[in-house]
Formats: sequence, C-alpha cells, structure tokens
Amino acid sequence: MTPDADLLSRFAATNSEAAFAELVQRHVNLVYSAALRQVNGDAHLAQDVAQTVFTDLARKAGSLANRDSLTGWLYTSAHFAAAKIIRGEHRRRDREEKFMREPIAETAPELDWEQLRPTLDDAMHELKEADREAILLRYFENRPFAEVGAKLGLNENAARMRVERALEKLRAALTQRGVTTAAALATALSANAVQLAPASLAATLTTAAIATAGTGTFTFIKIMTMTKIKLALSALVVAGAATALVVQQQAQTKLGAENQSLRAQMTQLQSDNESLSNRVATSSKSESLPKEQFNELLKLRGEVGVLRRQVKEFTQAEQARSLQEHEAKQVMAATQAELELARAKAQFKADEIKTVNNEKQISLAFRIFAGDNQDRFPTNVNQVDVSYFGSTNLMQFAQEQVEYVNTAVPNLIAYPQAILMREKVPRQDFDGKWRRVYGLADGSVQTAASDDGNFDAWEKQNTDAIPPAQ
Repeated sequence: MTPDADLLSRFAATNSEAAFAELVQRHVNLVYSAALRQVNGDAHLAQDVAQTVFTDLARKAGSLANRDSLTGWLYTSAHFAAAKIIRGEHRRRDREEKFMREPIAETAPELDWEQLRPTLDDAMHELKEADREAILLRYFENRPFAEVGAKLGLNENAARMRVERALEKLRAALTQRGVTTAAALATALSANAVQLAPASLAATLTTAAIATAGTGTFTFIKIMTMTKIKLALSALVVAGAATALVVQQQAQTKLGAENQSLRAQMTQLQSDNESLSNRVATSSKSESLPKEQFNELLKLRGEVGVLRRQVKEFTQAEQARSLQEHEAKQVMAATQAELELARAKAQFKADEIKTVNNEKQISLAFRIFAGDNQDRFPTNVNQVDVSYFGSTNLMQFAQEQVEYVNTAVPNLIAYPQAILMREKVPRQDFDGKWRRVYGLADGSVQTAASDDGNFDAWEKQNTDAIPPAQ
C-alpha cells in the first residue's frame, strides 16, 4: 500500500486527482464517523465537516507531505471543524428561534456505546498526540500491531505497550467525565468507532476539495451547496432510470394505438384506390368519350394519384413508428438490464461489508474469551456463550457462515497474523474474481481475491504459518 506521505507529495507536486482520491478513500470513514458523533448523528452536517477537512488537506498538501501518517491530523481537524459547524448551527437556530429538533435514529443499540459516544472524541483530544495516534491506528483503523509500530517508529512489542498505556489513559479520561467503561473498551471502539461513509461521498469530496483548493474562490456556503447537489444528483440517477421505464412503457402503448389507426386508414385507402382504378380502366376502354365523361375521367385519375401519395406517406409513417417502437423496446430492455446489474452489485457489496463487520465482531468475542481462559481460543464456536457475541443473530452467523482454523493451537495468540476464521464459501464478483473474507488472530479482518477460487497461495503469502507441534 502506497504510504500517505507519497500520495500527498504526488498531489502537491502534480495535482494528481488519482492520488488525492486514494487518500480520501483511505480515510473518509474515519473522518465521517468522527464528525457524525460530534454533530449528534446529523449526516448532512457530518458530510459538511468531511468536506471542510479534505479541502484543508488539499490546501495544505505541501506542508503535510512530510508526515508518515495523516490519521492523527485528519482526526484532529475533524474535531475542530465539527466544533465550528456546531457553533454556527447553534447561532443560526437561536436567531430563527427554533427549539425543536427531529430525533436521530442511532444504529448502535448497545448501552455502553450510547454512554461512550457523546464524550469519546473530547476525551480522545485530552490525550497526547502520540497516544491518540496509537489508539486511532489500532482501534479506529484496526491495524495489526506490526503496522502500528511501523507508523510510530517502534517494534511490534513496543507498539503493543504504547497502545495499552494509551488505552488506560483514555479509560481514565472517560471515567473523569462520568463514563464508567467496561473492561472491553477496545471491543467497543473497534466495533463502533468507525462507520461506513455514504458510498458516493468519497468521489464527491475528492472533486470538491481539489476544485476548492485550486481556485481558492469558493465560499463555505458554495462548497456545502455543491456537495448536497451532487449527492442529490446521485439519488436522482436511479429515480430517473425508473421514470424512464414508465415513460417508455407509456410511449410504447401510444405507438401501438396509433399503428392500429394507421392500418385501418390504409385498408380503407387501398379499397378506394382499387375502386377508382377499376373505374379508370373501364373508362379507358372507350375509344371516344363525351366531354363530360372525359372530364370525369381526368378527375378520377387525379384522385387516384392523390390516394397513391397518401398510401405511400402512411406506409412511411407506419415504418417510422415501428422503428421508434423497436428502439424504445431496446432502450427499455437495456435500462432494465443496467438497473438489475446495479442492484446485484450493490447487494454483493452489502453482503461483503456485513461479513467483514460480523467477522470483526466474532474475532473480538474470541479474543475476549481467550482473555478469560488463559489466552486459549475456543476450539468450537459452541463453547462461546451468546453473551460474548452480544446477539443471537451474530452467534447464528458464526455457526453457519464461518469456518474456523487453528483455534486448537494452544498459543495461537502469539501468532497475530495466523488465520482464525474464514468464510465457508467464497463468492464470485461480477468481474469473475473470487473473494473471501478472513479473520486473523489479532482481531483484524482482510478480504482476499483469487482468479480461480483457490486461496492457498494468498494464505501462504499473507498470514502467519503455525509451526508443527513438537
């Protein structure tokens, strides 16, 4: 993975949108989640905070490029930006004398998280920068201790000690604020601290932040307006596609009715044409005709010519309408196929995200179990009481959708990158790749990809091998 510093340096030097987009994609969930907690769950304000943070990052790219990790800077910037927006919202509401606010539905039902959420970010900013960075890397981004150490310039054991000391300081700060945390503070942070940002937010932030940093003329109100318009347009694309199907169906029905009318008119014209042609043919057999009959003959011939032109015009009109009807059917079929494909891709991604989150919570439950049982993981998922999982749904998922590896190894906790669990059945995405979610012994979760559905090479290259028993 390209370091943050390299991506930011590339953006500062060449204004590379791809480099900045990768930075946004990498950190948007952290920034959005921190903002969401501090603005009391208001998703629109949280998006405004994220916009401000990444705009500042684009403007200050040159001065920040020497940082090995941007996690701490982004988290602190989100804190200050959220505080500023909240103050502005309070002043606006006071001026407009609005005393009512719609309740925001929280997604985390656990009582401990409900107590922890309102004070977490203030307590985090009471810590020293090094301690805050350690907690962010370990529990907010769920990085293994080896990566935390690499970011902080420490070895793995020193990083583990730094994280544990920082966690104790955070627990003390929360206690001073009246929040009595359970022993599993790390579990609560890993499971709830970072939530998924809206799917379209990363692309929106990248475009708006680069545009704002490049011109320097947009005001804060214009930035918020652009962001919300783009988000609204993303939603309108799906609605517009559905509307197109309805309009095309109505147009098809109308074309069918008009075609029926044209066919009836053509039948009548052809009948009149044949009658007049017969009369002309009969009249032409006379060698000489009185003047009145001759004039009548000329009139009939003129009417025949007019009828023939009308038949030709109606035939061309019917052909054009038939072509329009065929094209409308093709467009409708293509639009329907695109909608079905989009729905299927969205469902595939949602299933993968659900599996990642569930395996992360199962890993944490196993590690808590190991802490209560002399660092030994359960050899069978049925040994773990439902209280460790927190819900029967998660326990059922753990029993039915996941297979467990190396759980019988007595000292598995000494191999943090060893495989603890994996999906029972790999899934094939729409590009033909096979994907499988793995949970490791240190609580982290990784998604592997394979061209042929065989993950042996990936497991050998990316996980710790367990030495054979002596």
